Order: sequence, then structure tokens, then C-alpha cells
Amino acid sequence: MRVITFNCNGVRSAARKGFFEWLAQSNADVVCLQETKAQECQLEDPIFRPEGYHCFYFDAEKKGYAGTALFTRQKPLKIRRGTGFPIADTEGRYLQADFPSLSIASLYLPSGSSGPERQERKLAFMTHFEAHMRGLRRKRREAIICADWNICHKQIDLKNWRSNQKNSGFLPEERACRGQARAKNVGWRLDYQLITPGLRSSVLAAEIYTAQNFSDHAPVIIDYADLLSS
Repeated sequence: MRVITFNCNGVRSAARKGFFEWLAQSNADVVCLQETKAQECQLEDPIFRPEGYHCFYFDAEKKGYAGTALFTRQKPLKIRRGTGFPIADTEGRYLQADFPSLSIASLYLPSGSSGPERQERKLAFMTHFEAHMRGLRRKRREAIICADWNICHKQIDLKNWRSNQKNSGFLPEERACRGQARAKNVGWRLDYQLITPGLRSSVLAAEIYTAQNFSDHAPVIIDYADLLSS
């Protein structure tokens, strides 16, 4: 089972840069997109519903902002939009597909870089999301959370970590739970697929695709053992 997560920084922009042509050749079973920046009514072109996939979008109320999408070859039992937290629900930041024993979600974690108030909301959402994940675990469900976390987990995940220790995205309280950056390889690794412990042995291979630039982020590709047939 191949899962791709990608912050497309505008799904229409990524489409113009060839993302969907690449996706058609990627052999993905599940695709999670973040920062789609479009209302679903603006995506009438068939390219935004790739052939062979069940396609779901969750838009922000504010046009041209945030938003997530999820494409899956196997039809989910249930789709969940939002988590009950205002940021997630009004900004289209969380989209979850439930299968018999597995949940796969596309998450676009808020950034706190615009100011202290936004940073506090980000931290509040993180506390709320931890409770959401504990709820999944109580149901004995495994999960793959595909996200732009807007957090660098460790020092290795960004080039200039020392000078960023007081900046949103690399604060100690976040890590406990960005021009020319690509060309110089001085970017921040914010995109991850986080899995529950029971899936650890299912991971077969991983790749960050950098041969083409579809946005200021790069697709993260992970191959798992077949998790959807059980």
C-alpha cells in the first residue's frame, strides 16, 4: 500500500505544474493533500478527481486558504471532516478516512508564525488533537496521520536550527508532542507520515520526491504492507 502526503500550496497551482500527471504514474493507493487553497466548487475540472480514486475535499470557509483533500482507491467506510476544534473545522484542516481497522488522515496543522495569539491557538489545537488520537487508540484503531505539521521534530529536520529555536515551528513546546531554500537544501522538514506503534513493522520503504517542483514542499512517499485488506 503506497501512501503519499503532499502540501500542494494551492491544488490548482500544483495542477499547472504537472502534479496530477505525476500522480497518475505514482501507483499511489492513498493521497493526502494539505493547503489546497480552493473551494470544491472551483474544482470542476476532472483533473481534480483523478481516475480510479474516491476523492474527498474539506475546504476552509475563507476562500483561497488552507484546506485538505484525500484520494483513496478503496472506498472508505466513513469520512470525517474536522475534529470538533474551531481551527480544524472552519479552516478545513483535518480530513479522515476510516477503513475496517485503519484510519488515514490528512492534517494541516496551523502555523503560529503570525503572532502570539495564533501560536496559542496552535498549541491549544495540539492538545485537542492529542485527545483525538487517544480516542482512536481506545477504539483499537491503527492510524496513519499524513500532515504538514508546521513543526520540525528534531535538529536534523532543518538546516539552521540554532537560529530558529525561538521561532514557531521549532519551539520546544511544539517539538515535545522555508525562496532559495530548496536549491540550497536549507529548508525545514515539516511533512511527515506519523503512524501508530502497531504499524511499525508494516513500513517497507520511504522516499521524498524531489525530481520535480510542484510546490514549495515535496511529496513524502511511504510503502506499507497491505493494510486495507484486513
